[in-house]
Order: sequence, then structure tokens, then C-alpha cells
Amino acid sequence: MAQDEDPTRDSAPDLQILGDQITLRPRSYVETRPHDGQEAPLMHNMAHFRSEPLQFLREVSLYVSGTGWRAYDRVIGQPIFYSGFSEQMKNAVVSTPLLRARISQLADKQLELEVKEGWLKGEDSDHPSQKAHRRAAIESGIQEVAEKMTNDMICKFESKTFIRGAYYLVTQLLTRAYHQGIHVSSEEVLKLRKVAEVAEQKKQSIVFLPSHRSHVDYISLQLICYRLGLALPVVVAGDNLNFPVVGSFLQHAGAMWIRRSFGNDVLYTTLVQAYIDTLLQGGYNFECFIEGGRSRTGKLLPPKFGILSFVMDSVLSGRVEDAVICPVSTQYDKVIETEGYVTELLGIPKKKENLADFLTGGSSVLSLRLGRVDVRFHEPWSLRGFIDEQLTKLTKSPENLRLDRKTPENVAIKQKLLRTMGYKVLSDINNVSVVMPTALIGTVLLTLRGRGVGKSELIRRIEWLIARVRAKGGRVAHFGNAPLSDVVERGLDVLGKDLVGVVQGLAEPTYYAVDRFQLSFYRNMTIHLFISESLVSASMYTRVKLGGGPAHQEITYNALRDQVLFLSSLFRGEFIFPGEGLAANLEKTIVGLESDRVLSLKRDEKGDILSVGLADEERAVGRENYDFYCFLIWPFIEASWLAAVSLMGLTPPNGQDSGIWIEAAKAQNTTQLLGKTLYHQGDLSYFEAVNKETLKNSYQRFEEEGILYVVKSKDEKVPPRLRLASEWMPSRDPTSGALQPSGRLWDFIERIASSRREGKNRRDGATVSTRVLRLVDALGAKLFEDATNAEGKAESKLSAEEAAKLRKTVGTERRRRRLEGRANL
Repeated sequence: MAQDEDPTRDSAPDLQILGDQITLRPRSYVETRPHDGQEAPLMHNMAHFRSEPLQFLREVSLYVSGTGWRAYDRVIGQPIFYSGFSEQMKNAVVSTPLLRARISQLADKQLELEVKEGWLKGEDSDHPSQKAHRRAAIESGIQEVAEKMTNDMICKFESKTFIRGAYYLVTQLLTRAYHQGIHVSSEEVLKLRKVAEVAEQKKQSIVFLPSHRSHVDYISLQLICYRLGLALPVVVAGDNLNFPVVGSFLQHAGAMWIRRSFGNDVLYTTLVQAYIDTLLQGGYNFECFIEGGRSRTGKLLPPKFGILSFVMDSVLSGRVEDAVICPVSTQYDKVIETEGYVTELLGIPKKKENLADFLTGGSSVLSLRLGRVDVRFHEPWSLRGFIDEQLTKLTKSPENLRLDRKTPENVAIKQKLLRTMGYKVLSDINNVSVVMPTALIGTVLLTLRGRGVGKSELIRRIEWLIARVRAKGGRVAHFGNAPLSDVVERGLDVLGKDLVGVVQGLAEPTYYAVDRFQLSFYRNMTIHLFISESLVSASMYTRVKLGGGPAHQEITYNALRDQVLFLSSLFRGEFIFPGEGLAANLEKTIVGLESDRVLSLKRDEKGDILSVGLADEERAVGRENYDFYCFLIWPFIEASWLAAVSLMGLTPPNGQDSGIWIEAAKAQNTTQLLGKTLYHQGDLSYFEAVNKETLKNSYQRFEEEGILYVVKSKDEKVPPRLRLASEWMPSRDPTSGALQPSGRLWDFIERIASSRREGKNRRDGATVSTRVLRLVDALGAKLFEDATNAEGKAESKLSAEEAAKLRKTVGTERRRRRLEGRANL
């Protein structure tokens, strides 16, 4: 049987772990046990005290005594968990030449300032000795501050007894919530162990870069490393989690605390670099999240380069010879925080973490049944090898580069390396991710027309989706020999009646989406596989939505390419696109859709594509496959359209000073309010379009393209402000003052709207140019009123320094866009 035809090729838990022995089983191996035909997961439920008190006490005693693998003795990696480890690490960090040089530099600057301000009198005979004494005191003070910050920051691996107890406690909680356990791929894990053995010999660190959808991400990876006998990684964690009791627990279990923002604190920045240098030089495993924060939308976020830049700088500077990069994907049947994500995305401020909420959440975990966790490891790769390969592409003589020097050229090279590395890691994560049953169900329910779907039709479409996922090179979670109907039933049970409802008493059970907003989190877990097909389908929709016969709905290849380019640019910060380039990827995509009988292509005598239309077979099945791809991307097109429409409201009223700046957060909140209003009035098809993160991404893209200007003050109390660029400013009727549906911004909005889903009870152009535009104008007027009142007036104008900085930034961005030679939105 060919590999592609092997139905078990994507199965996950083919790994049996008993004690400290790891046994590789054939794919789809199912151990025969009485009343249990399921595959053995990496971790499974432990005994409950009430139901199995003797077994429960036995398990506790095994962990306390450190029996077998629980002793955590034969670990692959550098030694940790010994008395004095934390003190040794702190001393190593504060002794690094990098940090000592920074402390000396800061002492010199402070001394220079004190001399300038007259604190030390130059005419005194003992001035040199006073100066030397004062400098030593300043340096000593800075050293004390650095030691205190180091102690607060570093991970404190000290006690093996503690980590055994922590492992037992966390496993108890996790496997009760995720009652089907944690699953891994045996082949990936065995490869990882071999890489870890080589890294241990070379004293190199494994840098784990996982996806981040839940707080469970780092817990599950720590548990897997412990269970497989790999040295636990030091985990970069935001200090928002460093609250009493819990903060200390996490720090001793692997957390390294860092501030959410470093600001201009050069000492703290150097300290973080020194600690990361020390970890990588010592060969200690390390973990940070490539996306920065948790994804509230279900799909991968664009890479954040903060911690990644420190890791790369360690290698580029030569302070660290090499590190091993291991991208990691963590997928869930159900993410425990999704309800909280929905409230945040709807604009309700995030609550600060505290012990009461943590304990409340922990106790409720015991009653949850959230399915399973699937963790996948991409094949690890050398960071030094990656850098050398990229430098060969970027410059003719990479061996002559001195990247330890901070020059404009080196900064530009480093930024290119970071960006390339970031997107490579995200691509690697996507490549090894598995699609869970809940994601299949959510995707199908949100990509069908009508109010609901019968169970047989739901299973049929899930079978089709599984085939499409595998055809795209994706993986589907495997549940042993269970029939698909049972897997779907299991997935529906995990999602629960709050997300998916069922109407009984009909000819067959009929399922419908109860909470489309929350269910969209699971749909977004599959969109990366079909983003190219979705962009092509949405671009074709500019013709398909016009109706008429098949010939009338055809689109020329050039028109299709232009709209795909436009949408790709629009969503550049939203999705991860294939790296082959637009031309190659576009042709590959539409030829693939032709093979799937979704599209029909007309070619000239040379074989070049002239036009694209829907295939007869696709029309015969009611456009269900073509619609599937459109339904995936339409909520994002709606969000971009909503954000673009809201920009019309940033046009100052007649007689108003055109130099007024609006608080960015207020503008985005107003956009969300506009979206909610339009949804309930029927002018917005998808409530997901009011998603705070998607709207924020749209505003970011508009800033990158010069549609918006955004300024950030040095004063942290002054929030970021924005203004519409003058060349994008709409006109107003000189008499009535009404916004005019014309001009560059209006054409931009219409371009997005051409791929937007046509509503049943509206006419897009007329509605937007009249009623919607009046609503936008009214909301915009309120923004300008707030900006110019007594409280906001001081912030509505730029200082001379801010204006000069803005002019420089705008000029730089314009030159960048010209050099890139890409179409401006």
C-alpha cells in the first residue's frame, strides 16, 4: 500500500512507555486489554482517592520515593536539580563580561552626569580620588540592582523532590481535564531523544519553540520532557503570572520571569541577554513561544522577535557556538480558556491574574472532560547552520561579516535573519500540526449554508475534509480503530451543548452552531492548510456573486491574479503563506482546484491560462466545495472591510483642525462598536468580524501601508495616537458636511467589498454609501469631540519632537515600499 493511501499514517500515540523503558510499536498498535480497545497515550488518568484509595496511595508513594523513571536520575542533558544550582546560575550571570561592561558603562554615564550637575567639585585637590570613590559606589549600587533583578528573574531548579511532587500534582490536574491523555508521535520523540544525546555531548541547548494557544502548552511540554527523561527546559514566562505562591511554584518548576515590556531599561535588557547567554553556553534546554502571547483566535499569530533576537544574538556574536532549534505544535480537542478568549475579543478588558482566580480555575478543572492533547515535534535543526545558509543568500562574502558590531547594515541583516527564522518556525509548526476532531467539526459547521446539518451529512463532509487535509500534506489525529462516527460523537461530546446544539425529534438528529464566535476558534485551526484556495475562491467571487450563466461568471487570469495579490497583501500579517512566491503558488493552486473538479480553466494554444470559472461538476453539487473555501476566508474579509470603513470616520468634521490625533485604542473600540451595530442591523454577515485581534491586525496593516499614521509617546502615560494620512483623506460635501463615497479610501473599501459575501437582504454599495456611512460619521464625530475636550486636548496635538520623528518614519516607510516594488494597498 502506498504511504498516501495508508489510513494509519497520521496516527499519534504509537509509543508505549512503561517505567523507564520506551518501546516503539507499529503504527495503529492497540494493546489488547479487557474492556479497553483504545491506544495507550503517553499519559493517562491516575487513580482517584474516592474510587481507588489503595491505588491512589500507591501512586503517591511511588512519586514521593522516586521509584523507577519518577526518580528523574538518568536524564539526557546537563545536570539540574542540585543544591546550589540557582546561586551558581546567578553568579554566572552577574559575572558575564557583557553585563559587567554594561554596568561599567552605566556607572561612567551617571558619574559624568553628576560632575556636569556640580555634585563633585573639580577644583578640590582630592577630586580624582573623590571621583574614583564615587564611581565605585555607583558601580556597586548598580551591581546590587543587577543581582536583585537576576534573583527575581532566573529559573530555580533546586529540588528533585519538589519537581517529583510538582509533576504528580500537575499530571493529576491535567489528565483529569484532558481525560484522554497526552499523545505524541513515537518516531518524532525517538528522533528528539537522539538529537538530545548529541546535544548533551556537545553541551548544546535544545531551544523548544512551541505554538501558544493555552497555558497548558508549557505544562504539557514539561510533562513530556520529564516522562521521557529529557532535561527540563527553562521556560520564558511573562511576569503577569508571577503572583504570590503560584509565581514561586512556577519559578522552581522551570519559569524564567521577564517583564512584558523592557522600555528603555538597558540594564534589564543586557541582563536578559546575559542570562540567555549563560543558559545556552551551559547547554541548558530553553523554551519560549514564537508567537509571544497566546493565540485567542485559534490560528498561529505572526512571530514575535523579542526573545528570539536574544537567542540569535548569542550565536551571531560568537558568545555561543550553536543551539538546536525544535519547533513544537500543541493541539487540543478543546482549549480550556476559549470562553475567556471570547470575552476579551469582544472588547471586555482582560482581568489581571490572581491567586483566587487561579485556584478557582484549578478546582473546576477536575470536573471537565476536554478530550486529549496532541504534541508534535518538528525535526530539530542547527541555528548556526540556518544562519550560515541564510548569510550565503544575503551576501557574497559571509565569512567577512562582523555581525558582533552594531552597524546599520548588520542591523538590517539581523532583522532579515530574524524574520526568515520566525516564519520558518511557524511553517515548521504548521507542517507537523495535527487536525483534531473538534477542529474538523467546527470547520464543517461554519462552512455550510443553512441553519443546521444532519449527522450523516456532517460525517460525509468531515470525510471530505479529512481527504482534503491529507491531500494538502496535513495530518489528522487518529483514534485507533474507532469508526469515524464514534470519533465525531466523541468530538461533539467534548465541544458540548454550549457550542454545538442538536435538534431531536426530526427525521434525523440535526446539529447547529450555538456559539459561532467560540466555534470559530476551532475552524481557524485548519485555515492555514487552505489559505491559497480560499484567496483564489474569494477573488473569483468578484465575478461569481454577479450571477448569470457560467460564461458570465468567468474571470480572466490577470484579473484573478490582481485580486489575489491585493488580498494576499491585505492579509500579510494575518496568515502564513507558502514560500514559493505568488505566481508559482497561484498557478499551482488553481491547477489543483481544477484536478479536484472545483474550477474549470481555459487555456490558449501555448497552454497559458486565459480564464477561470466554476467546473460543471462543482455546479452540479451546489457549489459546496467552492463555498467551503469562501466560508473560511469571508469572516476575515468582513473584518478588514469593517476596519477600512471605520477609517472614513477619521475624517475631521468641516471646520475642524485637520491635525487632530485620535487615541488608537478608542478608534479600535469604536470600530468594534460599529461592527456590533452593523451585525445586528444586518449589514455585517459574521459576528466574528468584530474580533478585537483581527481588527487590530487590520489597523496594523493600514499603518504599514501608510494609510494611517501612528505615533507613540516616550511618556508611557500618553497612549498611542493615530490619524488618517492626508492622501487617503475622503472629501466632505461643502454644504452639508456629509462624507462623500468617493476617493482613494472609498475605492480601497470597494475593492475589499468586491470579495465580501453578498448579503440576502442588502445591496452593499448603496447601503454603505448611505446609512452605514452616516453611522460611521456620527461615531467619528464623537471621537473628535473626545479628542478636543478639556481632558484630551493636550494629547490631540503632536509635540515638535514627535512631529519630526513622524516625518522621518513616514519617509523611511515610503522608501521601503518603493524599494520593495510591491503594490500599495
